[in-house]
Amino acid sequence: MKTSVLGICLLVISVVSSYAQTSATNFTKEEQEVVTLSKDKWQWMADKNVDKLAVLFDDKSKFVHMSGTWKKDEELDIIKTGSIWYKKATIHDTAIEITGKTAIVWNRITLESEVRGNDAKVEFTVTEVYQKDGKAWKMLALTFSSVRDTHVIKH
Repeated sequence: MKTSVLGICLLVISVVSSYAQTSATNFTKEEQEVVTLSKDKWQWMADKNVDKLAVLFDDKSKFVHMSGTWKKDEELDIIKTGSIWYKKATIHDTAIEITGKTAIVWNRITLESEVRGNDAKVEFTVTEVYQKDGKAWKMLALTFSSVRDTHVIKH
């Protein structure tokens, strides 16, 4: 009986691992480049690395949060001062579409943050718009949409 349960557990782990590897490799090289950049962005936000973010964010970029919409300089200042501290973004699912020089990334995340001194843990689907500028991708927009933890991104 113990052997059967162990075997079933190993099978489930194998299937889940295989699915995760398959979904990650479904991206083209260009899509993977943007998806990786998006993922790196969350770490830079957690680390309050405004130097890297300043390069990523287009000068005309806009950010839509639960409490308002603002531009690049204000977003960088919010991150730098810790007014909003994006402590950890756990990415559950990612979809991407690239048309010409424009990429749209949808991430379903659980965001652990500190907002004006208060801890928060919220489920979001985040929409990010990037545009290719020469050889680099620049973020034009980032929008947080509050969702249930059962929300599914259509691929």
